[in-house]
Amino acid sequence: MNIIIRNANNQPIYEQIYTQIKSQIISGELSEGALLPSIRNLAKDLRISVITTKRAYDELEKDGYIYSVAGKGSYVAEKNTEILREAHLKEIEEHIKAILQLAPSCKLNTADIIEMVKLLSEEE
Repeated sequence: MNIIIRNANNQPIYEQIYTQIKSQIISGELSEGALLPSIRNLAKDLRISVITTKRAYDELEKDGYIYSVAGKGSYVAEKNTEILREAHLKEIEEHIKAILQLAPSCKLNTADIIEMVKLLSEEE
């Protein structure tokens, strides 16, 4: 598992860990049932507080991406297709928001954007 902490990033460290592990789970890079590094080992490897890694793991567990077994560790949870669908929908919404913010600078209206999407989907 590869996690990169960026100090220049405004995002809190636990969120950076959460986001990167979540992305690796969604992409399939971390497969169902895979054992994650222990909270202590991850903290040591990243040179951060155990409390920070615990918070990231707690958030991942709360959102259904991982589960913990006392005395054994944390594992990647079985992929819930609805959770994955929601994650992808949220990502699409973020891209659409970015498009809508850029569109006025190019003098594009909604119809122009829809036409672009249609043309691009025909190329696929």
